[in-house]
Amino acid sequence: MPKGPEKSTKNKALHTKLLNRKKTKLQEEKAAKALRLKALVTKMNEKKSSDKSDDI
Repeated sequence: MPKGPEKSTKNKALHTKLLNRKKTKLQEEKAAKALRLKALVTKMNEKKSSDKSDDI
């Protein structure tokens, strides 16, 4: 039997809960950033295509 005090499973559960929250928050921020970039790229592509059609 190992020496020392018993482990606190309550703290471990809280820690896991916090880490899961942090992980999901980071995933949501990453997805939101990707959507913003995608929207920006499509906007710039439309602007380029409209500029080219104006030149012709």
